[in-house]
Amino acid sequence: MSFVLRSVRRPWRLAAEASALLIAAVVAFPLYWMVLSAFKPAGEIESTRPRPWTLSPSLDSFRRVFGQQEFGRYFLNSLVVAITVVAVSALIAFLAATAVTRFRFRFRTTLLIMFLIAQMVPVEALTIPLFFQMRDFGQLNTLGALILPHIAFSLPFAIWMLRGFVKAVPPALEEAAYIDGASRTRFLWQILFPLVLPGLVATSVFSFISAWNDFLFAKSFIISDTSQSTLPMALLVFYKPDDPDWGGVMAGSTVMTIPVLIFFVLVQRRLVSGLGGAVKD
Repeated sequence: MSFVLRSVRRPWRLAAEASALLIAAVVAFPLYWMVLSAFKPAGEIESTRPRPWTLSPSLDSFRRVFGQQEFGRYFLNSLVVAITVVAVSALIAFLAATAVTRFRFRFRTTLLIMFLIAQMVPVEALTIPLFFQMRDFGQLNTLGALILPHIAFSLPFAIWMLRGFVKAVPPALEEAAYIDGASRTRFLWQILFPLVLPGLVATSVFSFISAWNDFLFAKSFIISDTSQSTLPMALLVFYKPDDPDWGGVMAGSTVMTIPVLIFFVLVQRRLVSGLGGAVKD
């Protein structure tokens, strides 16, 4: 009987695995084409009959990218913005999620609903109001004009996600810590923080990607001081309407992808457990 059940289930399992591989291939193909185009010589990139391989790989596109005068500065600016957004938003989200989960106060439900509504507002609709706000704050042409909006946009999602992790920590654990003489601050950082760390990592990945790949805010808020530009803005150097350098664009995009991959590798274990809800009673 068990053999019959296994034989029935196996085709469905094979079909599911084949579907997963097909979806993975479809998702990965644009990345493959980007990296391939970065190594193709100019003649193959501009060919009217593109091929999914190259027999004469070239580093010319990467030389043009790294030969750009301000490339190192753009890379450093993107790194500063992304790391600052991740660190600040994670700290605020952790404290806010703890507050709205562990404490009862007036308008708590209203505040949570506002967090949910904030995620529904498209970024494009707020770009112009944010521009005037950054101008009034004197933050135009500074990295602060990129950091502050990204922190604000990443907080609602982070707070909602971390709220579930904080709520999953049993109140009995907190009461036991207080009985043993632990202060609220000690419980917060030495007991609660490690338990919700997988959730923090998961939210940090989304915050990092959003800040690292941002083009809209960088284009809108960095107007005249190009020394404050980030990597996505550097790609505009290679994109010209009359004569675009697709090799440079693809090489620059490939370089931009490397820090994201490194970040994923560093946090992949915490990320998997965070997305799966690792906190248990």
